[in-house]
Amino acid sequence: MSADTSRWESARHKTALHRKSMSKPVRLAVQDGLITPEVRVLDFGCGHGEDIRQLGEIGVHVEGWDPVHRPHGQRTPSHVVNLGYVLNVIESPEERADVIRECWQLTERVLIVSARCTLEDGPEEGAGTFGDGYVTRLGSFQKFYEQSELRQWIQEVLGQDPLPMAPGIFLVFRDESVRETWRAQRFRRKLALPRVSTRLRLFQEHKVLLESVMAFFTERGRLPQEDEFPLIDDLRAHFGSFPKAFQVIRSVTGHEPWADIQTDRRLDLLVWLALTRFHMRPQFTTLPIFLQRDIKALFSAYTRACEEADNLLMSIGKIEVREEAISKSPFGKLMPKGLYVHIDHLDELPPVLRLYEGCARAFVGGVSGANLIKFHRDGAQVSYLTYEDFDRNPHPELLDSVVVSLDGRKIRRRNYKDHTNRFILHRKETFIPTSASRWETYHRLTAQEEKWGLYADPSAIGTQAGWQRVLNETGCHLVGHRLVRSTR
Repeated sequence: MSADTSRWESARHKTALHRKSMSKPVRLAVQDGLITPEVRVLDFGCGHGEDIRQLGEIGVHVEGWDPVHRPHGQRTPSHVVNLGYVLNVIESPEERADVIRECWQLTERVLIVSARCTLEDGPEEGAGTFGDGYVTRLGSFQKFYEQSELRQWIQEVLGQDPLPMAPGIFLVFRDESVRETWRAQRFRRKLALPRVSTRLRLFQEHKVLLESVMAFFTERGRLPQEDEFPLIDDLRAHFGSFPKAFQVIRSVTGHEPWADIQTDRRLDLLVWLALTRFHMRPQFTTLPIFLQRDIKALFSAYTRACEEADNLLMSIGKIEVREEAISKSPFGKLMPKGLYVHIDHLDELPPVLRLYEGCARAFVGGVSGANLIKFHRDGAQVSYLTYEDFDRNPHPELLDSVVVSLDGRKIRRRNYKDHTNRFILHRKETFIPTSASRWETYHRLTAQEEKWGLYADPSAIGTQAGWQRVLNETGCHLVGHRLVRSTR
């Protein structure tokens, strides 16, 4: 039904929530290092000011303004401006555009824009339509955005290409160098330092100095240049140059670990470069100097790196390439309809699968709380699955599913929180590599459950009720990740 709008005025002040923790956009910005104690933050439309309080507690200089709850707050230019869930309560499209333009004028580094989206929310039952949104039971206005709709609107109003951070949350950067640094770090894997033998006297004498070189090479896949290394004077005095110091390191560790690191860092750069095609690939001269040096060291030329990245990106469109990567994955639960892996170990997958997931993330930004990823075999789709308490629950229940269709650029969500008989997981060790610290615990339980015949009928144990029935019939129960006999 349509609301009677002849004398209606939106009660915007009623939309401000009382929260006990940071809002999702601010929390993600802190996690990603966009908000630190070194930056100034403006919370535009701060409501009751919970984000201001929480940021202040971690040492961040933050100002807030709200037309109702903090009308005397300062709207001063800041490194980071947060426009959190403000746009969707403004009933006038012209005013929405004016608000985001004002925020952009106040932004020195990055503008965080968030709005309620149809993926996670939707109009309440019986809400009356008004303009391009709805009138809530509180008498306020709400507009719900599609992910692609919000991105396109930001792009049209500001003339900037926003990057998705999560569903309904976008980042707009002032500096292309900062933008690419943030985007590149999302696709960098954590690599361990190669083990060092302690037998070489020269290495032992200058261990701290040489380990600094090792740490830099592990991080960047190349040796540092002099202005990147604070201990350059000591290194010159003892070894003369970086190549000579590196010879000592390789005599202790061997050559192969460093070649592997270079290969891994090349692949990291290729995945990042391939994904820049979705948001206007930057010019080489606009990249941070360290990324320019990485590319020159690992590819010789930017054009060559871009060509390799484009070839890799084109390859994932081929069904046979995706299928080969899925079937040859070093870990993960391979099923007829897809490969399931734990999100913590995404960076240990082959580059084709990392890029495949990266394409989905380039569209959706990220799915908060998801712990499993499904690479579909029957279509160009990636699913983000959220299982409750994956680490501690031996058979966690499915709470949420978000499917990102890469060919149609669509997002579908299904929530299972209210289901009384949820789907559950078995064989948790199959979702992680054998090198993971939890693998042995999970594997030991699976072996015990197989021995006791609990997997004899897989079709009977896919839900919580079915699994509990089998446990009862077998006369056992679980204590953590251990199966014990039930006492009668």
